[in-house]
Amino acid sequence: MSVSVSEFGRLPSGEAVLRYTITNASGASASLLNYGATWQTMFVPNRKDELVDVVLGYDTIDGYLKNTMYLGATVGRVANRIKNARFTLNGTEYKLAANLGTSCLHGGNVGYDKKIWQAQIDGDSVFFSLTSPDGDEGFPGELSVVVIYSLGEDNALSIRYLINTDQDTIQNMTNHAYFNLAGQRSTVLEQTLQIDADQFTRIDELTIPTGEIVPVRNTPLDFTKAKPLGRDINVTVEHIDTAGGFDHNFVLNHPKGGVERVATAVDPIGGVAMDVYTDQPGVQLFTPPDFSYMIGKGGEPYGIRPAFCLETQHFADAMNNPHFPSIVLRAGEVFSSETIYRFRVEK
Repeated sequence: MSVSVSEFGRLPSGEAVLRYTITNASGASASLLNYGATWQTMFVPNRKDELVDVVLGYDTIDGYLKNTMYLGATVGRVANRIKNARFTLNGTEYKLAANLGTSCLHGGNVGYDKKIWQAQIDGDSVFFSLTSPDGDEGFPGELSVVVIYSLGEDNALSIRYLINTDQDTIQNMTNHAYFNLAGQRSTVLEQTLQIDADQFTRIDELTIPTGEIVPVRNTPLDFTKAKPLGRDINVTVEHIDTAGGFDHNFVLNHPKGGVERVATAVDPIGGVAMDVYTDQPGVQLFTPPDFSYMIGKGGEPYGIRPAFCLETQHFADAMNNPHFPSIVLRAGEVFSSETIYRFRVEK
């Protein structure tokens, strides 16, 4: 196992953006940027033993500066949507930036995806750290965050989060990687997905949770058995059409606490499979409809249905739905969480 570092580019301010690449003995590798603590590449072998980059992204920092879709970024302080860009904590109402219609999305106008993180190599891992001051994007409390990326010899990338605060606040962080298990060029419509979830949080026409937790059975959101992503992606129920595809949170079946397998995706042609493990209560499945305006790595144009996201997290708009798992972090507490994306080949 080795970790190398190189300059990826520079911000308009002149500040350097660094890329850290972890490579294991079999040649699989993950590259990470200190800009947004971003997961930039993931090279894993396919059935032909060719190394395939299964994470969408850009070859230069300019792509990420222009990026409005959070490719590979660590998003926070609160991922996903907060309805009406406001919440109440301890009797005080906090107003946030409404950067998606009337909602606050992924931490506001300048979320953690747009910040330079401090980085440190520790053995076979890269530690990214960030201090978010009290009042940052309207959120209370100084938040200290450490995100740790580690690559195993089994081609599993672990992402660990350690978070604490000096006063009561809210947090719900995730990684926003976009996966295409066939590489950079193709659609994901034939790639299969299975999610261990019997329920999902229903959304309205603005993709905001209604507060209802409903069964996936007899809906297009039933991924309890593996099926192609394209099978139900164009239906007109559960607001899949108004969301442009899947943009739904699944209520995972696993018990609270342990890091359990919650989803498996497979590219039937190349044979690359990805198992997702997490201790989080939910996973957001997002299938962007059209990235034709993007030029990705290697000069490849990203087209129709180019990827899918499996964002492990707490539920969207949890502060406005008190029956959802809480995202409140109390002063002096430490929040710890781990998500693992393990890549293998199906023969």
